[in-house]
Amino acid sequence: MTNPLLPPPEVIIGPILTTLDLFGIAVFAMTGALAAARKGQTLVTFAFFALVTGVGGGTIRDLLIDAPVFWIQDAMVPMAVLAVVLLVWITPERWWKGKTLDWLDAAGLAAYAVFGAAKSLEYGVHPLPAMMMGVITACVGGIIRDVLAGEPSILMRPELYVTAAALAATMFVILSLVGVTAPVAAVISALAGFALRGAAIHYQLGLPTYRGRNED
Repeated sequence: MTNPLLPPPEVIIGPILTTLDLFGIAVFAMTGALAAARKGQTLVTFAFFALVTGVGGGTIRDLLIDAPVFWIQDAMVPMAVLAVVLLVWITPERWWKGKTLDWLDAAGLAAYAVFGAAKSLEYGVHPLPAMMMGVITACVGGIIRDVLAGEPSILMRPELYVTAAALAATMFVILSLVGVTAPVAAVISALAGFALRGAAIHYQLGLPTYRGRNED
């Protein structure tokens, strides 16, 4: 039930938000393909990893907000994923080493978090859950990728990652509530999330960890 004291703002998914969505999908699909590359897998496995990583978070979001699953409705999404898979497949691994992918991932994280929050608001979700939907959109695909690859998830480290997604999604919702137009709110929020994640990458910033279990 929608809270009448804080109704969701009207958000129209325009070209800027759509571009952010597709960019986020492509970047996360690339991280999935690269996870398969590190394991020396086949092209089919590349495609599977890329798909579940790129659309995993958005699929969970759509199911939770009772929306049609986006990539089943839009052929552009599987095509973009396939293009990314082929790009990774034909390029040497050294192209993707170092911090390059981390920075791309930071941009994709922020973009995807903003779009997840925006789509939730468009479907009438209350602002607070809409913020959470932004985080789910940005982070769940990476969790699925890490589980499939048998790698430690970034969620299990104190490094600022989910926090950056939360910042981007929260800023978009707040700016929308105060009347900022969706394109402007999207750009500002995505830049803020990217800046926080970028600072975490560059300065190795992290949140304090729980220490209570070490006490007598």
